[in-house]
Formats: sequence, C-alpha cells, structure tokens
Amino acid sequence: MTHATGKYADFEGLREKAVALRREGLSRRQIRDRLYVDNNDILNRLLEGEPAPEWTKRPNAKDDLREKARELRLQGMTYDQIQVELGRSKSSISLWVRDLPKPERKRTREEASAIARRGWEGTLQRREAERQKTKRDAAAEFAAMTDRELFAVGVALYWAEGSKSKPHRPQERVTFTNSDPKMIKVFLAWLHLLDVPPAHLKFHVHIHESANASEAERFWMDQVGHDSGSFGKTTLKRHNPTTNRKNTGEGYRGCLVVRVNKSAELYRRIEGWWCGIVDATPPIG
Repeated sequence: MTHATGKYADFEGLREKAVALRREGLSRRQIRDRLYVDNNDILNRLLEGEPAPEWTKRPNAKDDLREKARELRLQGMTYDQIQVELGRSKSSISLWVRDLPKPERKRTREEASAIARRGWEGTLQRREAERQKTKRDAAAEFAAMTDRELFAVGVALYWAEGSKSKPHRPQERVTFTNSDPKMIKVFLAWLHLLDVPPAHLKFHVHIHESANASEAERFWMDQVGHDSGSFGKTTLKRHNPTTNRKNTGEGYRGCLVVRVNKSAELYRRIEGWWCGIVDATPPIG
C-alpha cells in the first residue's frame, strides 16, 4: 500500500475507508491499526467531521451537575439558588446555563442577598473541609519519625530560628526563641535526642508589658514540663501606643527563650552539621 510508506497517495480512498470504519463504531486506535495510519495529523484529516462513537467517550463527572443546573435554571432558579442547591461556584454555573433565558425576578434584593450569603457560606465551608482534609492527609505522612529524621529536622530548625554567632557578636551558645509551642516541642525533643541534660536548660519568657505575664509563665511551664526553678526573670517589652500590634488577645503568650548552658561545643557541632547538610544537598538542575 502506498500510504504505508508515509506518502498517503490515495488520500480520498483512504478517507472513505476510515469514515466507513468510524460509522461502524470503531475507535481511532482501531482505525489506525486497521489502515496502518501512524500519523496523527493524517488520521485527524481522515476522520474530520465524523463524531466519535458513544462507547469511546469518557464519562465526565460534571455532566450530571451540568444537566441538573440547566434543569434548575429552566425552573426559574437564580445563580445563587443553584449554588446553594448544587454546591458549585457561580462561575461554573454561569458557563453551564448562560445560554438559557434569565428567570424573572421574584424576590426582593434583601431576599436575594440572603440567598447569596448562604451560597457563599456553603462554599466557604466546603473550602475549609477541603483545607482540613489536605492538612490531615499531609500529617498522616509523618505518623512516625526516625531519630535520623528528627536529627536533621532539629539542625535545620535551629539554624533557621536559633541564635548564631556573628562577626560583630562572636557568641557560641545555643539559644532558641519562638512563640509557637509546637516549635518549642520539636526543639526540646531534638535536645533530648542529643542527650542534653535537662539541668542544662534555662527558660525565659519575653512578653509585651500589656499582657498577662504571670499567666504566660504558667502556660510555658506546662508546655515544657519544668517548674519555676528552671525559669529566669521574665522580660517585659515596652508598650508603644503607635504600633498596630497583631499579637494580642487571649491566645498571646509571648515568646519562650530556651538557653542551653555549657553549650559552646554543641553550638560548634550544630554549625558543622548544618554545613554538612548544605554540602550534601544535590545541586539544582
């Protein structure tokens, strides 16, 4: 056959065969194999204007929703009402039903606004459910952590959030400050992995003077499992009335400073570990 060489000389004759096979209900792959057409552009031209048989069409999960949306629109529902009914965005609903006649307004603007709010609230609830599911699924990936994983996490955590020796302030001491109890938890677990004696730990609360310092101290003592003997004097930050502070309210507990006494050697090892992580990281590209 001449077309088997790639020249497709008898194109019209080949098209007749392709159309006939298509109307018999064959798929593109079956026609391609039957006629030895390995060029997709040629196959497209051969089948131009011929619809695919129903059995080859992939089901679309949105088809049922689209048909339901059109049915509701024909019943006279607005976009807001359809959104409440189907739980889909108004942009999707608009694409599905915009060719249908607009229903006559039957409600006041206040009633329509109330329906719109319910639709938006439903959308927000679905988004929040999806957001929480994503977080739960991601958390499940770390159902357990090896010592090696905790070791690497702790090194990176300290080098991101811990104090570091600077040329203008050459101070080799392990000090970690954070306002997130979860970060403090991971850091203390890392110190425990490194066999740092609990007696070497000293805690200080840094908090704004307008907050409840005593309550914050009790909160952090509970979080770290140490009594007041391990806590130094609390540092109060001076109030500036011109500053628009965001860290206010009942959930504000200030920051906890964790200092490790006799930690110069540990600090040097942390710096070395971090350099080792950097050197071992594969290059990009």
